[in-house]
Formats: sequence, structure tokens, C-alpha cells
Amino acid sequence: MVDRARQFFERGWCAFGHDPVLAAWAEAARPVAAATLHDPELRSQWLRCGGTWFAGVNALPNDASGAVPGRDVPPLAGAAVEFIGAALGLGRIAWDKAQVSICFPGYPQPWEGESAAASRFRLERDAAHVDGLRRFDPGRRRKLAETHGFILGIPLTGTRPDAAPFTLYEGSHEVMRRALRARLRGIAAADWRDQDITEAYVAARREAFETCPRVKLHGRPGQAYLAHRLVLHGIAPWGDSPETGPRMIAYFRPDPAAGEAPDWWLERP
Repeated sequence: MVDRARQFFERGWCAFGHDPVLAAWAEAARPVAAATLHDPELRSQWLRCGGTWFAGVNALPNDASGAVPGRDVPPLAGAAVEFIGAALGLGRIAWDKAQVSICFPGYPQPWEGESAAASRFRLERDAAHVDGLRRFDPGRRRKLAETHGFILGIPLTGTRPDAAPFTLYEGSHEVMRRALRARLRGIAAADWRDQDITEAYVAARREAFETCPRVKLHGRPGQAYLAHRLVLHGIAPWGDSPETGPRMIAYFRPDPAAGEAPDWWLERP
């Protein structure tokens, strides 16, 4: 536990080996998650990149325990959940509705409405970003819109490592923390969501690309990985794997202090 906690806080991520409790959850959740792809409303909203990526934000119909009522999906439990409670001090989490991220061979393909620059960024830098920082007009500037406690990735299908894996820039959470702390210094936390943080964020992202190792995280059902809330992360392009089936991952990103001033988001370890 100590070594894993040290890795998480220093590197911005850690991984969990096969856990039969989590494997049972993944097996039960898989058909429910797969069905979201065929929901007309969800499909029209979240199918992107030429049909090669279903983003599926908050698409899994789970409750606050991680269970899906009426579908035999049990509450979320296991070693990863225990670690979150012990090391992050976030016990009794009210789980958000999970994102169902489904990628297909060939990801990413051209996407109507995505600029050429954004397409290159997706191909060359995995469209790496920090969750919760959203663009707004004018000029596609960024503000803090959501405060997640962490990102918990739970693979639902077994695929090869080059099947559009989750990527992150190791240590980038501290690069981001320093930059945003400097930008928001002297401003009341209650007013942070009104601040344009674009310049600080873009500069920190550039520094992370230059100084932080890019890490690909791959797992199979029963395994999981945990990423720091401030870490720069994205999705790698699908490699040369001959697989034809999709890779499907459930991501949980709960807000443990919804409605509170967001200083905890920047200052907690």
C-alpha cells in the first residue's frame, strides 16, 4: 500500500492487478456498457472521430454505489476502491455515472467539426488534457468547470496493448499544480471558476510534453488503473493490432466535494 501510494502521488498514477471482485463487476457491467453504444440519443451525442470513438460520458446507468439496479451489476468494490479510501482519504464515495469509452480499429479518423490543428493534436499528442477544464467562447478559452477527485479506469474488454490505450504524462500533475497555483494566487477560491486559465494551462501542458514521460496504460477485465485528477492524459491512436473488436473501458470521475469552493482540487495531494 505504501509503495503504491508513493507511486500515485509522485508519478500521478498507479495500477492494480487482477482482482476477482472487480472482475465480477466488469463481467456484469460489460453488456450494460455495450448497450449504451446502441442507444440512439447517446450515439448521436457521443459517437465521434469517424465512428471510431464512442465517448459515452456518464452513459453507464449506475447508481451512487456503482451498481446498476435491475441489471445484476453489483456495487463497485475491491482493492482499487479500498486504496482510494485509504490512500486518498475518500471513503464512501458517491460514484458518478461512469463514462463508457469505446474505441474501434482505426481510431482516430477525421471528425466533422474538428479543426486540422485539433486533429493533429489528437494524432500526435493523444488529445491530452486535464479533466474539468472546459473551453468557452470567445476564442476557445478555458475555465475550471468540474472538479473530479481522480480518474478510475476499469477495462471491460480484453484487447492488445496497442488498441487505443489510455495515456498520461507521468508527473504532469505537479507541473499543472504549480502553474495553476501561480495563476490563481491571491484570488478567492470561490471565484476560481470565473477565471480564464488558458495561458497558464497551455504553458504547463507544453512543459509537460517536453519534460514528462508519456506512459501507456493497458489492462484487462479484473484489472484497473488510477490517475491523479490533475494529470495530463488522453487516448493513443489504435496501433497495428489485427483485432477487429472494440476496446471498452469504464471511467469513474466522482466529485467528492460537490458544491464546495474548489481549492481542495488544487491543494490536496
